[in-house]
Amino acid sequence: MRHQLIAEGKALPDLEIHLQTDPKKGTLVIQDTGIGMTQEELISNLGTIARSGSKTFLEALQNKEEVSSKIIGQFGVGFYSAFMVASKVEVFSQSAHPGAPGCYWHSDGSGMFEISEASGVQTGTKIILHLKEDCKEFATEERVKAIVTKYSNFISFPLYLNGKRINTLQALWTMDPKEVGEEQHTEFYRFIAQAYDEPRYVLHYKTDAPLNICSIFYVPGMKPSMLDISRELDSGVALYSRKVLILTRATDILPKWLRFLKGVVDSEDVPLNLSRELLQESALLRKLREVLQRRLINFFVTQSKKDPKKYAKFFEDYGLFIREGIVTTAEQDVKEDVAKLLRYESSALPVGQQTSLMEYASRMPAGSRNIYYLCAPHRQLAEASPYYEAMKKKEAEVLFCYEQFDELTLLHLREFDKKKLISVETDIVVDHYKEEKFEDSHSGEEHLSSQDAEGLMAWMRSALGSRVAAIKVTPRLDTHPAMITVLEMGAARHFLRMQQLAKTSEERAQILQPTLEINTGHPLIKKLSQLRTSHPDLAQMLLDQIYDNAMIAAGLNDDPRPMVHRLNRLLTQALEKH
Repeated sequence: MRHQLIAEGKALPDLEIHLQTDPKKGTLVIQDTGIGMTQEELISNLGTIARSGSKTFLEALQNKEEVSSKIIGQFGVGFYSAFMVASKVEVFSQSAHPGAPGCYWHSDGSGMFEISEASGVQTGTKIILHLKEDCKEFATEERVKAIVTKYSNFISFPLYLNGKRINTLQALWTMDPKEVGEEQHTEFYRFIAQAYDEPRYVLHYKTDAPLNICSIFYVPGMKPSMLDISRELDSGVALYSRKVLILTRATDILPKWLRFLKGVVDSEDVPLNLSRELLQESALLRKLREVLQRRLINFFVTQSKKDPKKYAKFFEDYGLFIREGIVTTAEQDVKEDVAKLLRYESSALPVGQQTSLMEYASRMPAGSRNIYYLCAPHRQLAEASPYYEAMKKKEAEVLFCYEQFDELTLLHLREFDKKKLISVETDIVVDHYKEEKFEDSHSGEEHLSSQDAEGLMAWMRSALGSRVAAIKVTPRLDTHPAMITVLEMGAARHFLRMQQLAKTSEERAQILQPTLEINTGHPLIKKLSQLRTSHPDLAQMLLDQIYDNAMIAAGLNDDPRPMVHRLNRLLTQALEKH
């Protein structure tokens, strides 16, 4: 109509849509002030099921791109769905063409229809649905309002229900991001998220390539609950096409790990008549998902540089989702993209200051190919770990990982920017295989002699039995008497935890094949060497405790309660001389 009137040099009328409900008569009236239809157009568009008047109109236009975004749906298909709820449908239409008579069309949906001229018809189209008995709910204002505000709340034209306008919210995602204020975003976020907090991050993203996308994403201000973290939670992002709702919760529009986001995605490339099943398998949607994921990752990286403190709080609250993204993604390049959002404390930085993998890589000495990390409950334990002590000889930076799933995340990530991610525990084992030498901080006199050390290790192998695969002397420890080394320690820990196997130390050892590495310069080890001949029972208790302590430090013993009785006996004997 706009096209026709502008071409004829006429003024544009106010284009509106009016809905009228009448529960007593059981009718729903839909009326617009549009271009209307002639008798021939009524026969052509309503006389054939699934004929698209809007599609034909577009094909008749030379400049299709200019108006295509304003044409919604395919009229013939949508019109005949009226008979799902109506036993009879009446249509009054007055064409905007000069001299065209008004028309009256009616049908009971049986395949036959009647059409005749009518007088006093307003320009536009009026549809009266006589609802079936079991569909009278659609004659109530509440039901119609709920449907319209859900699916058509953001269409461009004013929409009135029983005289009251009901689509008052603006489609913010179609506006210029610079024109949308903070208060508008807060109001819109609360509407779509059904929330009362304010968004901590807002991404208003519009692009024409490689796809037409208008979108807004919000990160809730509230910390996610356990229910929010659940993978069963539906997406919080709605999919629109030309401001018309396609899916309230578009599960496939974003990867599962981004389900904490609230927002809207509108793409003219998504056809309105695309079914839910086809939508899930759509190559178009896969491309849309890739583009949005990449843009969101870049957005969070930018925000982390812009305000590190604010991002640190975001990562504290939503880091579990980011770790999930790495663990559940198959493609290595995508894993590494998501990994740009990880944050850890580092041995090279003050307590509380976090760093990214990119920043770690930028500090690496020339020729270094490994990123080292150590998993521990907190920094104090990390720095007191025998494994961290052993790494100090290399003078390498170590990332400290405190959360439960950090180790699993980095095991799945494997590498970042062509640099291998290696736990310090694994690195120690690898160094042994490479026979890498480290300078011992103790003098030779402070250590057991080679003969005593060999004798002690032979006794320890016998005393520990199947709990160890091997015993070695290590020069990498200073303050710790011993440590356990296992090839791929992190994977071993995760395997034991997930499988809930190996209840006894012997069963664990059978799976892990651990090596006990001893520091022959440590007072406990030197005392153990003396006690094995003078007080064998006490020596056995001390050895068992050293072994269990090493297993706990390695995170391979989740239940230290069985050693309590032995500790009490050791304490008793230690106090007997006082």
